[in-house]
Amino acid sequence: MPQLNPSPWFLILVFSWLVFLTIIPNKLLSHTTPNEFEAKDAQFSTELTWFWPWP
Repeated sequence: MPQLNPSPWFLILVFSWLVFLTIIPNKLLSHTTPNEFEAKDAQFSTELTWFWPWP
């Protein structure tokens, strides 16, 4: 039964994990978001808070 021969399948497994652990994370981490997040100012907003009619 050729399925039980680990010789070719082990090499395929090793190469696939090398691809997963080296190439793919670099490609994923190189992407940037279109809108970079900016920190809000430390000032509080001057808008009034919502008035709830029920206490």
